[in-house]
Amino acid sequence: MTEPRALAARVHRSGAILAAAITLVAAAVWAAHHGVQAASYGDETSSRLAAVWTVTFLILLSSTLMYHCERPRRASPRARRQLDTLHVAVLLPVYNEDDGYLRLGLQSLLQQSRRPDSVHVVDDGSTTGDYAEVRAWWMRQARQAGIATTWQRTPNGGKRHAQAAGVGASPQADVYITVDSDSCLAPNAIEEILKPLARPRVQSVAGIVLATNHRTNLLTRITDLWFTTGQLTDRSALSAMGAVLVNSGPLAAYRAPVVRDNLDSYLNETFMGRPVGFSDDSLLTLYALLRGRTVQQPSAVVFTALPEQASHFTRMYMRWMRGSTIRSIWRMRYLPLTGWAYWAHLLRWFQVALSTAVLGWLLIIEPLRYGNTPPASFLVVPFLIGWAQALRYLGVIRSDERMRQRAVTWLLMPLAVIGAWTVLRVMRWYGAATCARTGWGTRQNGAEVSLTTTPAPRAEPDAETTLQLALPAP
Repeated sequence: MTEPRALAARVHRSGAILAAAITLVAAAVWAAHHGVQAASYGDETSSRLAAVWTVTFLILLSSTLMYHCERPRRASPRARRQLDTLHVAVLLPVYNEDDGYLRLGLQSLLQQSRRPDSVHVVDDGSTTGDYAEVRAWWMRQARQAGIATTWQRTPNGGKRHAQAAGVGASPQADVYITVDSDSCLAPNAIEEILKPLARPRVQSVAGIVLATNHRTNLLTRITDLWFTTGQLTDRSALSAMGAVLVNSGPLAAYRAPVVRDNLDSYLNETFMGRPVGFSDDSLLTLYALLRGRTVQQPSAVVFTALPEQASHFTRMYMRWMRGSTIRSIWRMRYLPLTGWAYWAHLLRWFQVALSTAVLGWLLIIEPLRYGNTPPASFLVVPFLIGWAQALRYLGVIRSDERMRQRAVTWLLMPLAVIGAWTVLRVMRWYGAATCARTGWGTRQNGAEVSLTTTPAPRAEPDAETTLQLALPAP
């Protein structure tokens, strides 16, 4: 049987992208200024709105400059030799996963330019199958490739307990790479994600997550656009300061002590007396932040399956928002005030609160109480900003997609903006209000996304392979 050719991608850096982003932001500034001047709000309200928009655009402009400052970390020949001596263990928890996605992900580990030293698959009590065929194939292939591997089946205890079983099976590891059961790594993902660890202060590294099934339907297109843009704007800006707040589950690397030394608290986290079973990636990132720097490596790419149905997306997003609320409380409590991460986290909540207040005032208070309808120019401001940030999406060159196809998705940004301002905003605040509901909520009845066809690459990129919008924030 011929194995599928690996998916690959790279993030292209271009001064034209930065120039275009600044131009679109400037157009948004003009539109906001025109709206304030044209509206009959009265001098006092107009002055307040002008001040709000000035602050907003200063934050946006500074963020734009910061995320363009991010560069892929490189390693000298000496550093590479040192990285090659590290024992890299991959932790791969599995629960009710589609066999096709699981096999695709395992195959991608075999095709790495820097293979892992060990891979530890833990079936967390799946109820829809035992993966016997995939397991037999993987154990044979891993042995031939010289990769030490274990495959355990444990009673269902959640993702954290499955990862802990993998940690227990690899006490010699120097670096743990966490992946999901539907993660398909680009051929040089492991090699690239290790490079920032050449600097002793770096404790964790986030990879860039793209969608395997991004062209399935409108939902997956918009989600891929929104999610990729968030990583390459919000998280890239934090990475430039060594203060990434949340690594992505499909691909992240941690120095082994970050995981091992905190394993007890990781497995036994509670909130309001209830065990917390989600937001595991953000908790591991918090542990890393307390020890040093956390960065993103834009040249380390992984592909994952996005929700293809609205109900699946809703459950996933609610889990994220509830976890984000809990994690925000821990950051307030434990992050040092002298670190950039604390203030970046605080600024994020300020942006969310400010944009929500302005939206409520313009669309509810002014029309109902004062009879003032927002000027049409205000409506284009979020779209211009969304398109400006999403230019980073166009900078991702994929082996399975042509640029014109990505441009079509980029044009859909207004739909993502409308969703962020409406549905996702309501879900964010509802998730914060119901954060005590700590159940996982997805894949309880089996895989919700299946791999029916193997992605067909067109052209292999060169060797430098490679949440949340700053405004509007959901």
